Amino acid sequence: MLSHVHVGIADLPTAFAFYESVFAELGLALRFRDDAGDWAGWQRPGQDRPIFLIGKPFDGRPADPGNGAMIALLAPSRAAVDRAFAAALAAGGTSEGEPGLRPHYHPHYYGAYFHDRDGNKLCVCCHDDPAAIG
Repeated sequence: MLSHVHVGIADLPTAFAFYESVFAELGLALRFRDDAGDWAGWQRPGQDRPIFLIGKPFDGRPADPGNGAMIALLAPSRAAVDRAFAAALAAGGTSEGEPGLRPHYHPHYYGAYFHDRDGNKLCVCCHDDPAAIG
C-alpha cells in the first residue's frame, strides 16, 4: 500500500541516532544514509518497499510536525514494542502513551506512542494474538 514515508528533521546526526536505535528493535535495516543530502532511509531486509525516510524538508523551511499526523510502525511482537519504546525514550524521544493493550481498537492491539526529537508522533504496534503464535 505504501511506497515510502518521509519525516522532516532538523539535524541528520541527531535524528539518525534516534531512528537507528528504534529501528534496530523493529528489525529494520538501513538502506542508505546521505550526509551531503541530509537524509537516510530504512526498510525491512529483503524488501524494496516501503521505505521510511528522514530528511530536511526539500523547500528549505524548518521541519514542522503536523498536528494530528502520526506514523504507525508494525512491530513483530509485543516485546519489540516495549524495546522500541524504551529505545525511543533513551534516544531523547518523549512518551505519548506507554506500551500496553488498547482494546478499544481491537482485543489484541498492543501499542506505544512517542514523539521523536523533532516532535513527529510515532506509534509502534503489534496486532498479533500471543496465544495464536507458535
